[in-house]
Amino acid sequence: MMMKIDLDKAENNYFRGNLGAVYSPEKTLFRLWQPFAEKAFLRLYDANDELVSSLEMKRNKGVFELEIGGDLAGVMYDFAALENGEQREFSDCYSRLLDKTAKRGIVTDMRKNAPEGWEQDKPITADVPVIYELSVRDFSMDESADFKNRGKFSAFCEKNVKNKYGDPCGLEYIKSLGVTHIQLMPVFDFDSDGHEYNWGYNPRFFNAPSGYYSQENAVLELSELVLSAHKMGLGVIADVVYNHVYDAGNSSFERQLSGYFFRGDKEFSNGSGCGNEFASERNMARKFILDSVEFLAREYHLDGFRFDLMGLLDIETMRQIERSLRKINPSILLYGEGWTGGLSPLSEQLRAVQKNARMLSGIAFFNDSFRDAVRGSVFNVNDRGFISGDERKAEPILRAITGNYPDTFWTEDPAQTINYVECHDNHTLFDRLDIALKDTDACEIMRAEKMAAALLLLSQGTAFLHAGQEFLRTKNGSSNSYDLPDSINSIKWDMLYENRELVEYYRGLTAFRKRFLGELRGGEAEEINGGFVIKNNGFVIIINPTNENITQDLVQEHEVFIDEKSASDSPLYTSKRLCCAGYGVLTARCKTVEEGN
Repeated sequence: MMMKIDLDKAENNYFRGNLGAVYSPEKTLFRLWQPFAEKAFLRLYDANDELVSSLEMKRNKGVFELEIGGDLAGVMYDFAALENGEQREFSDCYSRLLDKTAKRGIVTDMRKNAPEGWEQDKPITADVPVIYELSVRDFSMDESADFKNRGKFSAFCEKNVKNKYGDPCGLEYIKSLGVTHIQLMPVFDFDSDGHEYNWGYNPRFFNAPSGYYSQENAVLELSELVLSAHKMGLGVIADVVYNHVYDAGNSSFERQLSGYFFRGDKEFSNGSGCGNEFASERNMARKFILDSVEFLAREYHLDGFRFDLMGLLDIETMRQIERSLRKINPSILLYGEGWTGGLSPLSEQLRAVQKNARMLSGIAFFNDSFRDAVRGSVFNVNDRGFISGDERKAEPILRAITGNYPDTFWTEDPAQTINYVECHDNHTLFDRLDIALKDTDACEIMRAEKMAAALLLLSQGTAFLHAGQEFLRTKNGSSNSYDLPDSINSIKWDMLYENRELVEYYRGLTAFRKRFLGELRGGEAEEINGGFVIKNNGFVIIINPTNENITQDLVQEHEVFIDEKSASDSPLYTSKRLCCAGYGVLTARCKTVEEGN
């Protein structure tokens, strides 16, 4: 049950300064925003989690503060506030590191927790981003690869990891695939909800790396992960979940000031589908999100953020996030889910949803219309997509490839689209095709997988891959594996060898994409013998959703880069007659274009 408070008074007590434990080797300044409390206390603990002192803080308008001299790095602490005669204890929502029970914050010297070479580390930029989503645990838990630090941040720092066939695995493999960024599913503190496995969408503390993925020092180990990726030229994107918390009633936010940080009147509203919504539109709630993303971008050198259920965050907050983060890293990638998980009291015109995308020009949105056109609706398992026999769904795909969006679409700028056919949610593409094409053989599924890959990586905007989709990752038919065991979720690295043909196809497509994507934009799709052809800047793209070959006779020789078998950034062969096989994609360029250059 939420308390009803005077929101106007709370908003008028906005505080611009740093909150939490503001550390320096000489002193630490503790600050707590709580404009309604009569008193507030800083509580310090020893290594045995025993309370050693409770110190009254001094009021400074809506903030309580207390400065303690000396080097307090490593000291555990929390706060207490006395309001209306009731004292509530709670952890600092700004905590940067947590004790093993995740009940206390730890005063943290970020410099001492930085890896060697951290000061020289630079952000990663990519003209043509290709994002690769994965879970820290999934990455290294399966015994098919010889990781030593299974399920931990440290696994990303291991070199020369192999599967049983001797194929490179881990970051070395991901780099070789041609992707530019890895997107980590939530890595900041979350509740596992009683399960051994959890995706991490049960957030508790947004600034503290999860001990679930740590061996000893979560701050250092997450930083080492980022540094290892950067040394390979891979950017790192964090999946952040500011739209809700795991247990609102017992969260630090609600215990600090009940009725302020979450939407609802007496009861928490549930636009997240998880029992509560963070009230991003309120001044100090917005400040927390801004402070948090700035801290994470600066201290962990992150190259981007993926915002879970971004539609529950308000437009102005997202605008301020973008302005702030561009100052830190002008090339930072910002994108999110442009929808909610349920009904929300936040006015639709204020939400960061797809229909308001034109008001957020520097932020991209997942293109679910492309996803559903390619594979079929994720809400109807029996619905077929373009690659599984429903050629009527061509329009969103053709729009994505040409970059020509109608006025009725939510953006006119392809840079705002994150195109994808698979992510951690819903069935993997293989599992979905296994349902849609259950009466066919494995060759048909492989053909459809290749077609999906080509449609995705020829599309304008940003391409997004789910780890393992390039080697037929399966979750044994599960459409929601958030709490299922490692046997379902872990990446089976031996499948690299078993499905090498598809892996090499993806590798060739990413190379082609990086070289030619800008030249492919534009043109109009024309129907041809049941398929489609797009011509622009000397390129010809033929898309064939039928089981019959489609041919195009041309006056001049064309270099073919992509067909139903192979893909490359170098010509596979040349011909004046282009033949696109059934359920395939062919891409060629007029040979005189290169000669003219």
